[in-house]
Amino acid sequence: MQQTDYTLAQDEFGPEKIIIVGDPKAGMLGYLVIDNSARGVGKGGVRMDKDVTLDDVRKLARTMTLKSAMADLPFGGAKGGIVADPKDSKRETIIRAYARALRHLIPGEYVFGLDMGLRESDAALVVDELGNNRQVATGKPAYLGGIPYDEEGIAGMGVVEAMDEYCQCSGNLKLQGATVAIQGFGAMGRAVARFAASYGARIVAVSNKIGDDEPLAIYNPGGINIDQLTHLVWGKEQHTPQCSVAVYPDAQQLAGGEELYLPVDFLVPAAAGNVIHMGNVDRIQAAVVVEAANNPTTREAQQTLEQHGVICLPDFVVNSGGSISAYVEYTNGTLEQAKEMTRQKVRYNTKLVLQQAQETKRSLRDVADQIARERVVTAMKAKGRWAEPSSSG
Repeated sequence: MQQTDYTLAQDEFGPEKIIIVGDPKAGMLGYLVIDNSARGVGKGGVRMDKDVTLDDVRKLARTMTLKSAMADLPFGGAKGGIVADPKDSKRETIIRAYARALRHLIPGEYVFGLDMGLRESDAALVVDELGNNRQVATGKPAYLGGIPYDEEGIAGMGVVEAMDEYCQCSGNLKLQGATVAIQGFGAMGRAVARFAASYGARIVAVSNKIGDDEPLAIYNPGGINIDQLTHLVWGKEQHTPQCSVAVYPDAQQLAGGEELYLPVDFLVPAAAGNVIHMGNVDRIQAAVVVEAANNPTTREAQQTLEQHGVICLPDFVVNSGGSISAYVEYTNGTLEQAKEMTRQKVRYNTKLVLQQAQETKRSLRDVADQIARERVVTAMKAKGRWAEPSSSG
């Protein structure tokens, strides 16, 4: 387990609350960071991972503040973390203990959601533990009024809508026939692959990591059959991936990470954070990096990509489909409403950011960051929470 840094920086936006919870009997250690609630109740999924740290959760909570604002949702930003292996035999006990420890905050200040390591049945546990109030959690099974956005791949669909919108705005690339490399074949990566293929894109590389095994990638410049790969890796139940993408027979195997450096039209990091950094950014050959994962590219690497002429579509603009679906579920909407709202909002915001970046000659990240922050500041001012940052000198 990594050592946790409890000295977390605070700025004019937050974080507002940092909660560390534990239950030694249940073997539960967890975190919750409510970054900013000016636009609404804190929203962001809970990540279950034996190596998750409080600093990880803090950074992800800020991303959620920006993501909700960029999608123009009446949610604030928050994130949770449970320090445990998702395959732990005491999984249910740990999740229930985490929910109980945060009972005083859910759902008044925070709405439970799903992130890496958690699934629909875990949201059902939280609903049951906290008294069968459907608004305590999103990502619930359909029979509890939930929208199965992971199963439907709505976040991945939104990423592909952003890719297509970029093609239409730029005019120099078409999604049909474009080559795509995807890092990660979990819920997000699988959905991106499926929807991109439905647009006629050619998925030439995919990677994944199973448990503590080393990550592996496959590469076929002629294209990978995504339906076949999905069946091989995910099996019939399709709740969690069962094996490495290396089982796919018609492709060259690569060491995990090498898929990042292929000469493709679109590179989609859809797994972990900080996978593109100053140590490897010079090896990126893609024309467009599409941040399907949260924080997959360091800020310094984003700036370097821009200098190299590589487009980098920011995470909190393109991967907001899960948050949008969560809002629709929270307001008792339908699956079709979640899909349509995701299409509209992701396309609108992608186009908005691209146009403003072109007009102002600034990076897409800087433009998106400013739009989202201005929306948060507007809400903070309306509620009397905003204090102008002090200037030095």
